[in-house]
Amino acid sequence: MTTVLVLGGARSGKSAYAERLLAGREAVTYVAPGPVPGHGDTEWAARVRAHRTRRPAAWTTLETADVPGALADAGPGDALLVDCLGTWLTRLVDDARAWDDAGRARAEIGAGIRRLVASVEQTRADVVLVSNEVGSGVVPATPSGRVFRDGLGRANAAVADVADHAALVVAGRVLDLTGVPRLDDAPRFGLS
Repeated sequence: MTTVLVLGGARSGKSAYAERLLAGREAVTYVAPGPVPGHGDTEWAARVRAHRTRRPAAWTTLETADVPGALADAGPGDALLVDCLGTWLTRLVDDARAWDDAGRARAEIGAGIRRLVASVEQTRADVVLVSNEVGSGVVPATPSGRVFRDGLGRANAAVADVADHAALVVAGRVLDLTGVPRLDDAPRFGLS
């Protein structure tokens, strides 16, 4: 079993790269935790359609907010691509109807991250998880925006800690983060 976390910004190429990682596999379950396109949201529907068109026909799609459950149900030899943790976190808070209560949203996110990390550690499948790298820019103006940014940053760090490999996709270029020191192991450069 191998777990890979692929991070990147919007339209960076992270999903295409994640799909290439599993291109040699005959059967892949594409776990889509985001909202199913609704009536009137043509832009979201177009994004979903583009992702589906790019995938091999033999791949199956599982639309579920229960990413930990999908990982737990997978068996040895299975391959899963989860795209993406940002939409998973959004749906987690949406389903709890907690966006207007920052404390409750943080609690839902924390519990969700703990379940996710436990499932990543225990899965018997090969898993590629895609996530947005957020928080490198402007501080969101709304409490819910800050809850999302902070929660996803924590989720990314927690999954990276237990993943076998991590990569950052920037402007269509892939940076392998696997051998990069973790925060606790980072060099101190002679400063104390």
